[in-house]
Amino acid sequence: MNKRKIVIIGNGISGITCARNIRKNDEQADILVISGETKYFYSRTALMYIYMGHMKFEHTQPYENWFWEKNRIDLLQAWIELIDFKQKKLICHNGTNIYYDVLILATGSKPLMMDWPGKHLNGVQGLYSYQDLQLMEENTNGISRAVVVGGGLIGIEMAEMLASRKIPVTFLVRESNFWDNVLPQEEAKLINRHIREHGIDLRLSTELEEILDDGEGNVKAVLTKQGDTIPCAFVGITIGVMPKIDFLKDTDLEIGRGILVDPYFRTNMKDVYAIGDCAEFKDSIGENRKSIEQVWYTGRMHGEILAQNLTGPNEVPYQPGVWFNSAKFFDIEYQTYGNVPAQIPDEVETFYWEEKSGKVAIRFNFLKHSNRLQGVNAFGWRLRHEFFDRAISEEWTIDQVMEKLDSASFNPEFYKPYHRLVLDAFNKAMGKQIRFKKISFLHKLIGSRA
Repeated sequence: MNKRKIVIIGNGISGITCARNIRKNDEQADILVISGETKYFYSRTALMYIYMGHMKFEHTQPYENWFWEKNRIDLLQAWIELIDFKQKKLICHNGTNIYYDVLILATGSKPLMMDWPGKHLNGVQGLYSYQDLQLMEENTNGISRAVVVGGGLIGIEMAEMLASRKIPVTFLVRESNFWDNVLPQEEAKLINRHIREHGIDLRLSTELEEILDDGEGNVKAVLTKQGDTIPCAFVGITIGVMPKIDFLKDTDLEIGRGILVDPYFRTNMKDVYAIGDCAEFKDSIGENRKSIEQVWYTGRMHGEILAQNLTGPNEVPYQPGVWFNSAKFFDIEYQTYGNVPAQIPDEVETFYWEEKSGKVAIRFNFLKHSNRLQGVNAFGWRLRHEFFDRAISEEWTIDQVMEKLDSASFNPEFYKPYHRLVLDAFNKAMGKQIRFKKISFLHKLIGSRA
């Protein structure tokens, strides 16, 4: 294999996974990872725990600092301001030129911001990068009230962060329930209750109209479209993220909302690839999959596949398989597998069960005509990923899932056996008499596939 200079812009999960896997398969390549955010890779999902005092920044770094030199992966902390694709040249913020043979764009995302009056005031910000976390530390020091705008995963994380410091929070959610563009109504209402139980002033069906100035360039309050004025010294904007590609917009690189790629992560420019949050697939990558995937585990997969294609004898397309995601809403863990849309389609039957505490719930979606499992939502109940990945990919019926449900749980010992309660409720609702199989399916799941 000829020695190549491979340059990766971005040291998030996609870029670092790609660099590591290239090095595993190619001992000759020069690998350079560039990021203006931090020199070393860290776990972005752990930013909230730094603010909450559970971790220090160095605890979020999966690799010791010596790891990179040992594996001959060079790191450069710099911002790239311009790319000359014809000369294969990068121009840094300090004027330094860097040349490449292969360029991998893994630039990630940035917070989405609407054109609200007052959005540039001191105390208004999003949360994505380490710099955002540092700014939040500064902006929330000594304040008496905060407002969070946007009812998604980053929004509830920010609300929890602020609440951990005893800062009163008003949480503005445009929808009629939390995250109800993703969650069915029952699950969304469960999270509504849980947010309020943690002392958050959750205001549903409420939109931001304007951020008000104290006369010195700082936030003093927000005005909602409903006419309410809410005093605050901090406004967290968490309405979503968008690909971080501003510096690429006046180049020959094809872009849409993100950098346009094929299933092999190739762009329209020779020897230039894009992975992670900034990549947008031109064609469908599977049923119910989005063209831009801004999820940690898909970013890791992007890096693995591209590294394999750059170092292996044959290129393989990205085929992500069954959709999966997980999150945590204060104390309630959430997992989803397959397709569980907010609005249940006419051809789909659904079964929802909620434990009397209101802290544990599960939903199964399955086709009416064939009973084939389509998707699962779980709250407060850890499920085995391999169980539902196999159940959906192998097109099990809901009855097959139910008779093996005792093997799906991944809860620690001494947790309540929710699977028994769910099976009893399912049999009663559906008029069935399904029983658990006597032979543990778990042994087959982990061992043979007989």
